[in-house]
Amino acid sequence: MVDNLISSILAFLITLIPSFPIPLSNQVTNREVTVLFAGDVMLGRSVMGASLDNNDNLYSFRKTADFLKDADITFVNLENPIVTNCPRHVGGFKFCTTPEIAKGLFFSGIDIVSLANNHTNNYGKDGIEETKKYLTDMDIDYVGQNNLVIREASGTKFGFLGFDYVTTQKTIENDLNLIKNTDPKVDVLVVTVHWGEEYKSTANKFQTDLAKKMIENGADLIIGHHPHWVQNFEKINGVPVYYSLGNLVFDQMWSEETKKGMIVKLTFEGKEIINREEYRTYTTKIGQPEIVPD
Repeated sequence: MVDNLISSILAFLITLIPSFPIPLSNQVTNREVTVLFAGDVMLGRSVMGASLDNNDNLYSFRKTADFLKDADITFVNLENPIVTNCPRHVGGFKFCTTPEIAKGLFFSGIDIVSLANNHTNNYGKDGIEETKKYLTDMDIDYVGQNNLVIREASGTKFGFLGFDYVTTQKTIENDLNLIKNTDPKVDVLVVTVHWGEEYKSTANKFQTDLAKKMIENGADLIIGHHPHWVQNFEKINGVPVYYSLGNLVFDQMWSEETKKGMIVKLTFEGKEIINREEYRTYTTKIGQPEIVPD
């Protein structure tokens, strides 16, 4: 009985102890999200040859994979179909790679690729369907098929669209409408574009004019590909525009600029970009880039 009395008294005394809410400033919250963007990835032609000669399907990503996978979302432009019977090929502009070599994308932690480019159709409709299947099997999303990809991280919805204006420019008005209609569905809308002139370091008027229209319709970030050179960066009404990130994995060893590429690392807190970092890549050995000092 005495024990019950003591327990009751202690319980009563505990209720008299004041409790204070933990200040918001001391609560641990982490809404930061890192998103990586890299340039053109072409795993066919002599890049495929290098992988085969080295007996290493992951050869192209051996020196960049750890960096690429260290982000919440990683995006590249994929410049080749993935087909089962891809033949070894040298030269020409009809690209493909094997499903085994394509596993380097998964190995590198790549989450999304763009199929909006002038090489996606190299093996026709069947090649596109195969490519989509192999990507899906690796849990890699793709844009550039008139589709929206949404990835959510730390409560922020990131939307991705891909457009190709090297193959055709007839879809521009429809694409602008797609941007406008997509904008309300996501917190951050990333528009990736295949455009511009090859082997030029500065964006042309078509690129700059179209970037402005895309931003007017809701683009929060524009990432460009195709020129095979790193092109200029600018902000339009506060929106970052990277006109071209150059090559990440390619076999264009005949010039210095085509051996170079840029990886952009953006840190978001909610909708806001709170940090922007740029890293340079360089290809010393064919088909195997590495990150180098700026």
